[in-house]
Amino acid sequence: MAKAIRFYETGGPEVLKLETVAVGEPGPGQARVRHTGIAVNFIDIYFRTGRYPAQLPSGLGSDAVGVVEAVGPGVTDIAAGDRVGYLIGPQGAYSDVRVMPAEVLIKLPDGVSDSTAATLMMKGMTAQYLFRQVFPLKGGETILYHAAAGGVGLIACQWAKAIGVTMIGTVSTDEKAAIAKANGCTHTIVTSRENIAERVREITGGKGVPVVFDSVGKDTLEASLNCLQPRGALVSNGTSSGPVVIDTMLLAAKGSLWVTRPAMMHYIMPRAHMLEMADEVFGMVLEGKIKSEASQTFPLEAAADAHRALESRKTVGATVLLP
Repeated sequence: MAKAIRFYETGGPEVLKLETVAVGEPGPGQARVRHTGIAVNFIDIYFRTGRYPAQLPSGLGSDAVGVVEAVGPGVTDIAAGDRVGYLIGPQGAYSDVRVMPAEVLIKLPDGVSDSTAATLMMKGMTAQYLFRQVFPLKGGETILYHAAAGGVGLIACQWAKAIGVTMIGTVSTDEKAAIAKANGCTHTIVTSRENIAERVREITGGKGVPVVFDSVGKDTLEASLNCLQPRGALVSNGTSSGPVVIDTMLLAAKGSLWVTRPAMMHYIMPRAHMLEMADEVFGMVLEGKIKSEASQTFPLEAAADAHRALESRKTVGATVLLP
């Protein structure tokens, strides 16, 4: 038996319920994993509220680390006792133990602790695919990154510094600005008292930036477009403030701009590529270029409180549930 968070209707954090569920032996191509850390991501809130569809009743969460207890027939590259993490697969990571498709499991290298890996599976891999695949950064660019003190943001700050990119990061408070700068963000814009586009133009000598990474969405869309150079790119990698609707004629008027809404699934598979991405993320950690630990932890049964904290915009960095 296992403890797991489930929800039977969409809505606020109160719909999340802790239940006891049956966990059987792994079947062909499967592995049973006992979790040591479960990441809380904003996408979990999208599923809970119904912005993203889920077949109810449903588990929640797609991102966790743990130890393999058993494997099913046909599994050859994962074994009992392996430390693993994952970031894709069926919803249900908010649990202490579960059966998973073995093909989505990634072995954790020696030198990367479970506590670090719990903050890196989705968030570190997101930084990798944004900076290395969606808009490949070569070094020397000046970029705008929204929510620089968030879970992905603090990793992005460090990654940008490591590859020689000047990162302008938006934050909501002076306290978050100090944290972002401590993690390598070159310039910060405190959105509660500064105009984003005006500050970006000031920092860049009026040129603007070639790319904006925007996980906020509705509230920052206009500012993001106003920060871009002609033929610049808006990478809309999240919509925490609401969905983005864009008039394509506006893109032409503002300089023939490009917009993409990337999804991890289209950048992570096949498995061999996923493992290469993970190697790069873990390599950054092992080389000392990225340091990451949970800024907030909650017991599994307090998942609703973790969601409330994340939605309040009061969290910094990564939030992790402890089974």
